Amino acid sequence: MESVPVRCPACRRDHAYVTPVYPCPCGEPTAPPLLRGAPVTPITHRTWNDDWVTVRCRGCGRHDQWPQPELCCPCGAVLRVPVRPVASPGAVRPAHIPLPRTAAAPRPAFRPLTIRTARDAVSAAAHYLTWLGFREVTHPANRPASRVGLRAAGLIAQVDSSTRPTALRDVECLWLNALNGSARGVLFSLAGYAPEARERADALFVPLFVMDLTGSPQPVNGAADELFSTGA
Repeated sequence: MESVPVRCPACRRDHAYVTPVYPCPCGEPTAPPLLRGAPVTPITHRTWNDDWVTVRCRGCGRHDQWPQPELCCPCGAVLRVPVRPVASPGAVRPAHIPLPRTAAAPRPAFRPLTIRTARDAVSAAAHYLTWLGFREVTHPANRPASRVGLRAAGLIAQVDSSTRPTALRDVECLWLNALNGSARGVLFSLAGYAPEARERADALFVPLFVMDLTGSPQPVNGAADELFSTGA
């Protein structure tokens, strides 16, 4: 697997980013080619069409569209890792994107749901909460465009699929709703969190997760790490 050094421009933390490897339909392990030495860029505005890159399989030569490599920094920033451009005449997005394998510890391996739309983000978060051990995770039939609430026994979660970092108000509103309902509040975001939102979540012990387009939520604060470790 290819690895490149990555420095977060927000907190200056250094990371070693490992390229996710996916199986091509022909069976050959395939990964987006990283562009070494190019600076990463924080994702503050998402457009679905820009979140895919063209990858060429070395085995069969097939060109397909794959999720843009991203890194979730513990500071809350979501970073886009640049890739080498690949010439692709008329490449089309496949109906199904092969999913990366994940480690099994301590639960069975989590099988992510690829995110292509805001609705997919909600489904991926619900799927992840079920994997953590929450039962009968539901969401309302009439769903807002970008912020959706999920509920389960003892749980109130919010999924922010907007193109801007989740704000302080979202953290405080979720915490108050969870407090009034004697439930645990959990936040999922596609674009990361504003610094003040991250600080307040740490103070209120609200778990924060960031999701990339592979549909694998990553904890970004201590409360989320604990939830990931212990489950529901």
